[in-house]
Parts: sequence; structure tokens; C-alpha cells
Amino acid sequence: MPHSSLKRAAPAKHGQSVYVGRQPILDGDGALVAYELLFRDSPDNRARIHDDVQATAHVVARTIGEIGVPAVLGPHQGFVNMSRELLFDDIVHIMQPQRFVLELLENITFDESLFKRCAQLRNAGFRFALDDVVKLDDALLAALPTVDIVKVDFLAADHGQLPALAAAVKRRGKLLVAEKVETHHDLLRARHLGFDLFQGYFFARPQVLSARRESPARGSLLRLMAVLAGEPGMRELEAELKRNPDIVVQLMRLANSSAQARRRRVSSLRDAIAATGTRQLMHWAQLLLYADGSGLPWRSDPLLQLVGTRARFLELAAEALRPADEAFSDAAFMTGIFSLVHVVLDMQPTEILDKLHLSAEIRAAILAGEGPLGALLGIARAAEQGDAPAIDASRHAQPSLDALTPAVLAKLQFEAAAWFAQHRMDQDEDDA
Repeated sequence: MPHSSLKRAAPAKHGQSVYVGRQPILDGDGALVAYELLFRDSPDNRARIHDDVQATAHVVARTIGEIGVPAVLGPHQGFVNMSRELLFDDIVHIMQPQRFVLELLENITFDESLFKRCAQLRNAGFRFALDDVVKLDDALLAALPTVDIVKVDFLAADHGQLPALAAAVKRRGKLLVAEKVETHHDLLRARHLGFDLFQGYFFARPQVLSARRESPARGSLLRLMAVLAGEPGMRELEAELKRNPDIVVQLMRLANSSAQARRRRVSSLRDAIAATGTRQLMHWAQLLLYADGSGLPWRSDPLLQLVGTRARFLELAAEALRPADEAFSDAAFMTGIFSLVHVVLDMQPTEILDKLHLSAEIRAAILAGEGPLGALLGIARAAEQGDAPAIDASRHAQPSLDALTPAVLAKLQFEAAAWFAQHRMDQDEDDA
């Protein structure tokens, strides 16, 4: 995809409101135990969803970064709808396993790769709920070992099958949730069948929460990312963050979300940096920078997907050329990250790069395609477009790139795409 063809939405105005819906999930005594979190784009209590991936991305970004987990969930857990695509996305690792239940949509395809991914996430502490179950069939029985909770749609389910369905689920030790409970009769029947939790209009309609959007200036985010890329000390990072109060507000919310698992409250900027970790802070800054005008981060954004894959491709290529030169591979990664930032800000590349504290080599690579980094960037762009002659021209211009044969480049492209899809935030807890 040519990078010049990417268009960005108009940036959100500072002070614009953001919204999240939540519907309570109750136990048999009527006590609140959790909320299902729902996409809302206005104070109207209606779901206008055109894309499941985008809807969930908005819900998570707003709950964690803008409204705040304590305000949305209190001490309770949140059920979040997850498509198959999002299960393989970094969005999962922004959420704390102790606070969020991953709710698998009814149209998800279960196969070996999904079973493996769910096992990885369960090992990380997540629980899964299977959504909108309406009957007992082979597909349900195959999915049960992967999930912890089964949500049965009381409106759509075959009530003649409900006793067998409930019994089969309970025998396998799963928690049963009756959703779309709309009458007192529904509640009595669900209780009689052994359901554990209940959700529906009989108890409460979804509530819409809102907050004023905080929009950190993109110039500030660029500076923060440049500082983070240089492996800063705590004092340097604190100083940079203190120049950006909006970012600090979101960082404190993110850190306190992380700190819930440790049963301690983050109250200082230094504590927030330590609790979050520089790697997750870098991810968060990138998400904010590449978010569109509606606040959408994540891999559903084609620009974010392109820049992430390009940066990793350049890093891998640099490692292949100079295995012992970590500084070169780091510079290659940053060349990829900043090679598209002018598209985000709708400004000339020279104007943007003048605001960044990047090395002369990175700047020359992006602006003029000069040096080894510029040649690698040229190869990356040509590879994205499948332009074999351009790849050959870049290799011939720099004899040091001869090692990047077509077979090697194909392998690196595959590895870069896999890296982007398979998440690199698993160690954030250790970094924190």
C-alpha cells in the first residue's frame, strides 16, 4: 500500500465527550457482580456498530485511558466483546486479566490457532465467556474446554433444549449466565435450571457513562516517544511527562488499572512509570499518536498496522545485516516508526522531523533515502508494494545489502507480520 494514499480522519476537538455503556450482571440474590461494557458514540442509549473490532477498541481505550477503570467498573469485573481478530491483537494486553473477562462473539471461528491463543491468554490469567449461546450442539461442546463462562440468550434459545443445555454446561464446571432476561418468568426459569448469573432488561437497561476527552497534543507525544526510544532514566522520563499533563492523567489511570492486581494505589508519577513499564508506555504513546479522530487505536487502523509491521521489518533486516549492532537495529526500528508520522499530522515530513530529536542518520533516511537506513526504508516500501525492480535497485545501490536476497526478504516480511499479530506485550508485567 503506498504510504501517500493513507487518509486520516480530522482530529477530535479538545473537550469532546466520550461514552461507554454498561449493563449490570447480577447473582441469584440480586447483588451486582460485573458489568458488560458496550459501545456507545453518544448519550443516546443505542448501539450503532458498523465494525466489531472498532467498537471494542473504542470501549477499551475509553474505559482505561479516558473515563478510567475505577469510574466504569468500581470493584467489579467488566465483560468485553472480543472478535477473533482482537484476540490476536495488542489490545488484550492493555487490559488487566483480573478486571476484564473476554467475551467471545457468537460468530467466532474455533480452530487450532484460536484454541492455542486462548490457552496462552488463560495462562496469563484471563477468563473467557462464550456469548449468545442458543442451543446444545457439537460446536458448543467443542468450545466448552476453552471457556469459563457460558452466556445463554434467553430470548433466542430453544426453551425445550434449555434443561439439557444447562445440565451439559454445569457438568463441565462452567458458570452459567442468563442474558436478555426480560420477565420475572424468565428469571424464575433460569434460577430453576441452575443459572448462576443474570443480565437483561428485567433488571436494568444499559447505563451510558461519559467523560470529557483528553487529547494530548501530538507534538508532545512525538517528543515522549523520542525520549522513550533512547532508554531514558527515571528522572529524564519524569521531566518529559511533567511537560504533558494530559498524558500524565492517562498514564495514572493506566498505572492504577495495572496496580489493582497488586492491591496498591499508584499516587506519584514515578510510581506510575514503574507500575506501567516503559514498553507499555511506549505502546500507549503510539496508540494515542496513531489514533484517528474518534480515538480509535489498535490494529483495525490500517496506518497503525502498516507502521508497526514496517518498523519491525526494518529492525529484522538490520539485525540480519549487522547481528552484533544493537544500535543499528534500534535506529532501523525508529526509522520505520517515524517514516509515516507526517501522514498522521498532515504536515510536510521536514516540518515534522525538525520537531524531533532524531539522529542525523534517521532523518536523512526518511527525508532523502540516504545511507544504509535509507536503503532499508526503500526496500521496505518497495516490498509493501510488491515492487521487485525497486527492491533490486535499492540492493544494488548499497552493496552491503546483498545479503537481503528475495528469499531472506520474504522470510523477514512474514516474521514482521507475525510479530505484529502475535503481540509483544507479554512481558509488560515483568517490566513494571
